[in-house]
Amino acid sequence: MAKVILFNKPYGVLSQFLDHDGHPGLKHYLHYPNVYPMGRLDRDSEGLLLLSDDGQLQARVADPKYKMEKTYLAQVEGEITSKAIDHLCSGIELNDGMTKPAKAKKIVPHVIEPRTPPIRTRENIPTSWIELTIAEGRNRQVRRMTAAVGFPTLRLIRTTIGPWKLGNLKVGENRLEQIH
Repeated sequence: MAKVILFNKPYGVLSQFLDHDGHPGLKHYLHYPNVYPMGRLDRDSEGLLLLSDDGQLQARVADPKYKMEKTYLAQVEGEITSKAIDHLCSGIELNDGMTKPAKAKKIVPHVIEPRTPPIRTRENIPTSWIELTIAEGRNRQVRRMTAAVGFPTLRLIRTTIGPWKLGNLKVGENRLEQIH
């Protein structure tokens, strides 16, 4: 029986157990022996991070060849347009090649916990939220995609990885699941 830990990673926390360059690692939040992250979530991103004690499961979740979908809520600078959404859904040319088509839509998010520190705000520039689902895992892919269509990401929260959902986990909380 494998352990899977669902962790709601706060902003500024690294996806590794050790602290580095003044940034806290997972050891400040998780106290399970012999578990390791299944993939990464950048320091400036928040939300669902999976950890497990099962190496084969870790490989399946982290390896892009298995095309496990990941869903994000992105707060972007500006009022996102339907043209930009369509472009995200068609695929974006990035400096490392064309992305696969994403699933994207503008949303009015449910209640989202405030971030510490809060995002930068500009009085005369609105923000909007999108839900974006990708099946790739390139470095900072969602941020690069939204910037490429003219709407830089200000806040990024991963909510789903394959069958696992963040659900009602509060920032910094975790939940243990046993899988067969």
